[in-house]
Amino acid sequence: MNQANLMAQVKKMQAEMQKAQDELANTIVTGSAAGGSVTVDVSCDQRVKRVTISREAVDPDDVETLEDLVTVAVNDALGKANETSQKRMASVTGGMKIPGLM
Repeated sequence: MNQANLMAQVKKMQAEMQKAQDELANTIVTGSAAGGSVTVDVSCDQRVKRVTISREAVDPDDVETLEDLVTVAVNDALGKANETSQKRMASVTGGMKIPGLM
């Protein structure tokens, strides 16, 4: 393989990676806790988009439980976002680990 072909392949992969990153920024996953009484929507570039809390989850005398439920839902959503991102980027890179990508 000559250098020109290699550079062309690198540019193509860079374009595909940018497209994948743009798609992931617009892909939303939802994490939840307590059977869905707390949900968190997160984009796959790991930005929280929305938090929803049902009235049943709110007890003014037990704020700590609500805090725990929000934490669980956020972590669930971030885990799903990370998994989705890894799968999408692996499809672009052929499974190669590229430092600084994720």
